[in-house]
Amino acid sequence: MTDEEAIVQLYRDENKAMVNKNLNKLNEILADDMHLTHMTGYVQPKFEWIDQIQNDEMQYLSSKEDAIKAIQINGNQASLIGQNRVQAKIWGGGANTWPLQMQVFYKKQAGKWLITDQVASTY
Repeated sequence: MTDEEAIVQLYRDENKAMVNKNLNKLNEILADDMHLTHMTGYVQPKFEWIDQIQNDEMQYLSSKEDAIKAIQINGNQASLIGQNRVQAKIWGGGANTWPLQMQVFYKKQAGKWLITDQVASTY
């Protein structure tokens, strides 16, 4: 698997793990110091986000990929922009579907790519 293929696969694995509430997979593919910047501007640490998925404060019901764009690899760092239609219930709200664009940043450690940061917006 090329680095580009591995990066795309991690993006897809994360979306699948969110929907399936696969916390072990999220822990495996997200760096311990990963942060997720929400559309609101709130910067959430990895373990808080995973805890909110576990406790159903954030329920991801489905995620359908529309596009993967702008893959960049520079040595042991990389990024991509992915666009998915995500249906979710967030912080007690009703179910909504968002055209969610994620700018995802990666680092390669000991031969393995990890997601280090994510920035959410809409498209």
